Amino acid sequence: MAERIGMDAIRELMRRYLDEDGDKRSIVVEGVTLEDALQSAAVQLDCAVARLEYEVLEKGAPGMLGMGRKPWKLSVYQSAAKKKVETQAAPVFEPGLETAMPVVEAQKDLDGQAYVRLAPDGALLKVTKPTGRGKRATDKQAVDKLHSRAVHDFSQELVSRVVKEARGEWVPVGSFVANPAADALLTVDIAAQDMEAYVILTPPQPGGCDLSREIILAYLRNNKIVHGVLDDALQGLEDQPSYKVPVMVAQGQKPQNGEDAKIQYLFETDRSKVHIEEKNGRVDYKELHLVQNVVEGQVLAKKIPAKQGVPGRTVTGKLLPARNGRDQPLPLGKNVHAGDDGLSIIADVNGEATYIGGKINVETVYTINGNIDLKTGNQFFLGTIIVNGNVEDGFSVKATGNIEVRGNVGKSELSAEGDIIIHQGVAGKGAGAITAGKNVWAKFIENAIVVAGDNVVVSQSIINSDVTADKRIVCSGGKHGTIIGGRYRACEEINAKIIGSASGGAETILEVGSDPKSKARLDELDVKLKLLEKQIDELDKNISTLAEMKRQRKTLPEDKEAILEDLTQRREEAGSEARALKSEYESIHLYLNNLKVRGKVSVSSRIYPGAKIIIRDIREDIKNEYKGLTFFLENMMIKTTKYEELDDELLKRGPPDAHKAD
Repeated sequence: MAERIGMDAIRELMRRYLDEDGDKRSIVVEGVTLEDALQSAAVQLDCAVARLEYEVLEKGAPGMLGMGRKPWKLSVYQSAAKKKVETQAAPVFEPGLETAMPVVEAQKDLDGQAYVRLAPDGALLKVTKPTGRGKRATDKQAVDKLHSRAVHDFSQELVSRVVKEARGEWVPVGSFVANPAADALLTVDIAAQDMEAYVILTPPQPGGCDLSREIILAYLRNNKIVHGVLDDALQGLEDQPSYKVPVMVAQGQKPQNGEDAKIQYLFETDRSKVHIEEKNGRVDYKELHLVQNVVEGQVLAKKIPAKQGVPGRTVTGKLLPARNGRDQPLPLGKNVHAGDDGLSIIADVNGEATYIGGKINVETVYTINGNIDLKTGNQFFLGTIIVNGNVEDGFSVKATGNIEVRGNVGKSELSAEGDIIIHQGVAGKGAGAITAGKNVWAKFIENAIVVAGDNVVVSQSIINSDVTADKRIVCSGGKHGTIIGGRYRACEEINAKIIGSASGGAETILEVGSDPKSKARLDELDVKLKLLEKQIDELDKNISTLAEMKRQRKTLPEDKEAILEDLTQRREEAGSEARALKSEYESIHLYLNNLKVRGKVSVSSRIYPGAKIIIRDIREDIKNEYKGLTFFLENMMIKTTKYEELDDELLKRGPPDAHKAD
């Protein structure tokens, strides 16, 4: 829609506007100038001039030489209070920071400006201050602007003062011959489905007045444009009007639909992604990190709540509804729970975080349907691992629960806090290592190092291996049950069907009656002490030689004196370390001597010559073949008795369910 309006029509519209707001308090004031009248009204209404709206009842005139002067008469009322909304620069987020960093805008370099507006109360001048490194407006610029508008009757002194103060306010500085018929005209148009309002100004003819910001605003309101008025655009039309071109003066606010709730996952939900690790500049294809281990109490996901929609408005004030964001329930699966805030998902147990079927779960058992090889890489899991294949040479499997391997284990490393169950056997090739916090179960073990917190139970054979168990080593199942070659340590018992070989071969050493770990530490300390004693002996000889040289010569060269000081310091450090090791050695030795364990070695079929039995610190070499005997310690002598059957509760129960770490 488009309309054209002149100055008289605008005055009529303002009068109607005042009538519609008749409930507002209004007063009639007079003043020599328009500014004086408004100042008087501001005092009476107790508010700032900027908050006043008025209607000109009678236009004043300055007169000539004091003759014909006529005061301005206004009907003034206080406009509704306006809240000034200060806009802030959008925050900038830097990676790794949780707080917003405000944007500091650089001050622009703008020159000061001089503006001229012709109004019913005379020629008005406004001068603004420069910003940044801008230049100030000059008297000449102001005068040129007045002359360009055919204003010649003005006070040069007043113009200079306005330019100097540059307060940015309109100040009457002169008069002109007014011609109301030549006033500027205004056309308004509402477009874009009432979301934008434009005005087109027609320039005034000679003697015509410009349109003020207040007049344009009043006209917009009377055309029902009440929302989204652009103050800067109105001010620009007042200061430097653009004629015969559409200028947007109001813009509606589009409705903003609320964002739906979102789930922020704190683990990788796409299991197809592989993370390859680099070591020493080379890609390690064994470390693929396919399992995402989590611990009890770890936050796995957070929900970002749905946001409320923000309704919009057209320039005519019509409300445009907005849709609120949709909520989303927490994708709770098994072994997880919602946090106290209702927005987070927390793991109940240690295990693998998975996202399956739209739910977050923590799996305590990780199953690998195949071999442990380059395709799977090394495996570490905070729970139980089941391998439905083999563990190939050079790979490792570690778990905080149990490990169950349905196939064979090669020259690999297996470590579990619970049981390790190997359905076939271990071919360690001299470097395979099996470590269990509880029991190790296997069909056979060859050329491997095995350590168990409880028992090692093998159904067929153990060959040329180093096996340590805090309780028992058992190899008595089936037709074979043979232990040949290697070293075997158990606190309580070693029980086998056959020990050694009729043809001799590798040495077979069996130790019982002591804590294997403490005994191993004792042996380690013994080796260290012997090396340390040798080192101390060498230091003492060198120190003695230099000390004797110093005694004879009364002094030593600087280099030899430095060597003597260094040797003396090293001797003190070695002596201190030796004393600490001896203290630990004596403590462990005392513990082993007081250990109340009846260690025994039992063989249900045959034990061949070449085997060596150590019970506590007593050793006996087997020189003859024996059948069905149990070896035990009595009065610090190794004696034998008829074979004592193994308490076979463990064997009857067999390997535990790998799903149960307890």
